[in-house]
Amino acid sequence: MITENLQEFVEFLRKKGELVDVHEPVSAKFEITEIADRVMKREGPALLFHNVQNGDLPLLINIFGSRRRMSWALGVEDLNEIGRRIEELLELTKGPGEGFMAKLGLLPRLREVSKFPPRTTKRAPCQQIVYQDDEVDLERLPVQTCWPQDGGPFITLTMVHTRDPETGERNAGMYRVQRFDRRTVGLHWQRHKTGAAHFEKAKRMGVKLPVAVTLGGDPATIYSASAPLPPGISEFMFSGFIRRKPVRLVKCLTHDLEVPAESEIVIEGYADPEEPLRLEGPFGDHTGFYSLADHYPAMHVTAVTMRQDALYPSTIVGRPPMEDAWMGYATERIFVPLSRLVMPEIVNYHMPPEGIFHNLVFVSIDKQYPGHAFKVGAGMLGQGLMSLAKMIVVLDADVNVEDVKEAWWATLNNIDPERDIRMLPGPIDVLDHSSRAFSYGSKMIVDATRKWPEEGFEREWPDKIVMSEEIKALVDQKWERYGIPLD
Repeated sequence: MITENLQEFVEFLRKKGELVDVHEPVSAKFEITEIADRVMKREGPALLFHNVQNGDLPLLINIFGSRRRMSWALGVEDLNEIGRRIEELLELTKGPGEGFMAKLGLLPRLREVSKFPPRTTKRAPCQQIVYQDDEVDLERLPVQTCWPQDGGPFITLTMVHTRDPETGERNAGMYRVQRFDRRTVGLHWQRHKTGAAHFEKAKRMGVKLPVAVTLGGDPATIYSASAPLPPGISEFMFSGFIRRKPVRLVKCLTHDLEVPAESEIVIEGYADPEEPLRLEGPFGDHTGFYSLADHYPAMHVTAVTMRQDALYPSTIVGRPPMEDAWMGYATERIFVPLSRLVMPEIVNYHMPPEGIFHNLVFVSIDKQYPGHAFKVGAGMLGQGLMSLAKMIVVLDADVNVEDVKEAWWATLNNIDPERDIRMLPGPIDVLDHSSRAFSYGSKMIVDATRKWPEEGFEREWPDKIVMSEEIKALVDQKWERYGIPLD
């Protein structure tokens, strides 16, 4: 089922018994975080707080906080369904060339084949209520202060919209936004992000950068802001592909940016590159540690628009697992086929939440020659945001990398550390507090595959212990007669 907006998704979850309405008065400062953290740790329901003491709107949180809800948000029962659709699309777009450049050429053709580009409308639910100039008061929004050492209240489940000042190409990224006062916020776009690149271009050109921050919309579009999309594929086109239906956009009131018409709340404004940067943070981050305060651009708010019955969607991050783990899992399942474009030997990969997504990547491959594992590990470090990975562990095709216990079991049985581990320098996530320098550190590639003689292994490699299929079938057939409970 594809829902058109957040309101419809809330009703869908309520009917499925996956949402709890909370009417007890609660504070957006710390209290909601503690409640939501306890619920997220056990993959509990979405929560709708109707009586938030620090704002005028109901606050919605944890809508993506389970495998089932994340799948429903994208209109499927199994997240692998979307990956299979991408694989089918790639098969349809294959040309006669089979070489590396031919495979890279498929990426822009994905855009050409797409049948769901966004459409613009003149009227939109997100502009039913309008506040401009002195009417703007961001303190009316129930913005959470999540953790005790946070630098202030942060808007978390965002789509931050900008355009390239030179090319006009649009971008929507999920960046945290700190509320400084009634009409000013801080934009935490890291140096590797497209929003930061747009800001730097505006600085070189000597122009102000229009910015819009949207909250809500249909769940697939909300998710798309977090997806590491290939060049040339916009978040709205990707959302349209997932939904099988175009995303409707509307022009902002105070500048030319277009935003999802079904948003709950739209915050319009601009960032001025000529102004000094503002101190933003600290912030209790998805690493489970605080990211330190640093200087980022300020956004001056020129308008706030919203639906008549607006909800304030939010999330929290912290020590995993949290709601964002399921958003990361969706990305992993959807984008495995695109990794196979350049490296068809990849069978599967998994980024467990304990590794904070990119810090640890298990990848299984169809090993075909000596050194193949290191080739794949190095190749993955050249794939977009995968370049920020700290540890890539390469395993054989028969290892289920989505089972973390099995992946570690195979790894620790298969490696000789001196022989099978390589270190190299490279870019690191700016939130990583352990790296030797800001956004720069080292990586590790671990070859945990079965070793070949050419790789220096002259001994006999043993077989895994596996029971015969005949005996397993016999025991399955007789299990009830044994009288042994399964639970």
